[in-house]
Amino acid sequence: MDLTNIALTPLVSLIAGILILIVPRLLNFIVAIYLIIVGLLGLFPNIAA
Repeated sequence: MDLTNIALTPLVSLIAGILILIVPRLLNFIVAIYLIIVGLLGLFPNIAA
């Protein structure tokens, strides 16, 4: 892991949390997009490099 991955996760979580508070209907889309991104980064760790 490098510094970019460590700093990216809390930032994405913070933005997602704020958006969920503003527009609760976005919860499903935000969670789905987040899980897809995390899954892709897990399967292909060289993408983030």
